[in-house]
Amino acid sequence: MRDSLKQKIVAVCDAKVAAKGPTVGLSFYAFFANRNDDPELLMEAATWWIKIHRLDHFEKAEKVKALVLAEG
Repeated sequence: MRDSLKQKIVAVCDAKVAAKGPTVGLSFYAFFANRNDDPELLMEAATWWIKIHRLDHFEKAEKVKALVLAEG
C-alpha cells in the first residue's frame, strides 16, 4: 500500500477515535470523498481491506490503524 494511503488511514482513524471514542467503527469508504475521483486508490484500499485482511464491512478504527502501522 502506498505511503500516502497509509498516512490518510492513520489520520482518519485518529480523527474518528478522537471524535467518537475508542470503539468507533468505520469502513474503507471513510478514507475517501463521496465522489470516486481516484478509482485506483479506492481499489487499493478495497484490496487491502477485503482481499488481504478479510475485514468485515465495518471494523474498529483502532484495529485498522494497528494493522496499517504493523505493516511499516
